[in-house]
Amino acid sequence: MKVAGANNSSVVVVTGLSGAGKSTVLNALEDVGFYCVDNLPSSVIDSTLKACWAEGVKRVALGIDVRVGSFLESAIPVIDASARDREHALSILFLDASDESLLRRFSSTRRPHPLGKATEAGGASSSNAVLNGIRTERERLVELKARATHVVDTSSLNVHELRGRVLGIFGPGQDGQQGLRVRFVSFGFKYGPPVDADVLLDVRFLANPYFVEELRQLSGLDAGVRDYVLGSPDGEGFRAHAHSLLGYCLPRFEKEGKSYLTVGIGCTGGRHRSVALSERLAADLAEETGMDIDVVHRDLSRDPKNAVGPAMGPPSSRRIR
Repeated sequence: MKVAGANNSSVVVVTGLSGAGKSTVLNALEDVGFYCVDNLPSSVIDSTLKACWAEGVKRVALGIDVRVGSFLESAIPVIDASARDREHALSILFLDASDESLLRRFSSTRRPHPLGKATEAGGASSSNAVLNGIRTERERLVELKARATHVVDTSSLNVHELRGRVLGIFGPGQDGQQGLRVRFVSFGFKYGPPVDADVLLDVRFLANPYFVEELRQLSGLDAGVRDYVLGSPDGEGFRAHAHSLLGYCLPRFEKEGKSYLTVGIGCTGGRHRSVALSERLAADLAEETGMDIDVVHRDLSRDPKNAVGPAMGPPSSRRIR
């Protein structure tokens, strides 16, 4: 079995005991770009994977459990052979939990265990039926658990903690996948803030180069404006504080499972202060973190005399490596 992370294409099999959190895990994987399919018979697994890869889907998660019945024994060999033939990495994530915690979960949801043979009136599963089902299921899954690349005991985990554990294994930046994608957007408040900004910083309190005659027609991409903005005590103080804030937040956003982050930095017209600071912060953070950071100057090409008119050209953008 090829080790996950060897390339950018992978198959993750999510399996384990009923009630241990498979649905939560599949939802978490779907949120970070996996194409998730639950409870497939083994006879159609190979064709499903072929169809996914033919459409360019590189990350696939398959939910496999005792509900597939007699297909369970052949499911993993089929997936293993299919992944090996195409040199895709294969991981098996096995979800375990104590009998007590599983019994408590089935009791709270009032659902029968898939291998339980008796239910109480009203549809609630009896304790004996659930415990018998759990024990039978453990026996059937012994071999599959032994083959697992990751075993997670969910007995004491809530859904948020389980999601965090899974994203720590398969989320952004893990298994050779691209991590958090960061974009800085400079803008002018007179044209409205960007609607997709996750973090919004206002630099209108800084001295405005627009009121300096020799700087008015320049932009934050020019050395004169850059030196004027960043050379002031307030400009340098803001840069330092913003750098510290973002440097602290970026790895935590990534750990939480966030794939994209847009940082909006706004001044009045989006030509001077916001541009200079976006460029500097993006360059500093790219060097510090090793991330590729996109910088977009949304309003750089606008006519500063027309606050409602269209831009005179496309936004200026580049990628800082």
